[in-house]
Amino acid sequence: MKSMREIGIEKVTLNMGTGTEKANMEKAMKLLKKITNAKPIQTKTMKRIPTWGIRPGLPIGCKVTLRGKKAEELLRRLLQAVNNQLNESKFDKGGNFSFGITEYLDIPGVEYDADIGIIGLEVAVTLKRPGFRIKRRKRQKKKIPTKHKITKEESMEFIKNKFGIKFGE
Repeated sequence: MKSMREIGIEKVTLNMGTGTEKANMEKAMKLLKKITNAKPIQTKTMKRIPTWGIRPGLPIGCKVTLRGKKAEELLRRLLQAVNNQLNESKFDKGGNFSFGITEYLDIPGVEYDADIGIIGLEVAVTLKRPGFRIKRRKRQKKKIPTKHKITKEESMEFIKNKFGIKFGE
């Protein structure tokens, strides 16, 4: 029987900011497809920033979200790309963490593609516990009690035990 205190991976999201250039967007979409074997989606701006030439609805990046076993397998490969080492600063107080990969070539199983060139990406990992659904369900939404939330220390311990991560500065 599963314990209600057991921590698991809810989702792994790969993000790439490309700016407003179409060529960069195509490269990023191709790279995310190559890494995950899942279809990436474009992220669009919500605000208008005239000095940067940004208006609402303009595609400026792309992302892929994976859940379940696929997410866990991909996370193992992505952590190998950073030598199984993370800083404490990469974890937020809600127990989630994110890190960057400067070159996609560091990811095991991904080979260089001349069309893409050398670019990096960001990885965001969201953790969960059984019972976290209460904050998103349609009927009787409730807040997650403070004692049931995942702390920074608990998430660091989970990642250390499950993936063998070392923490450095």
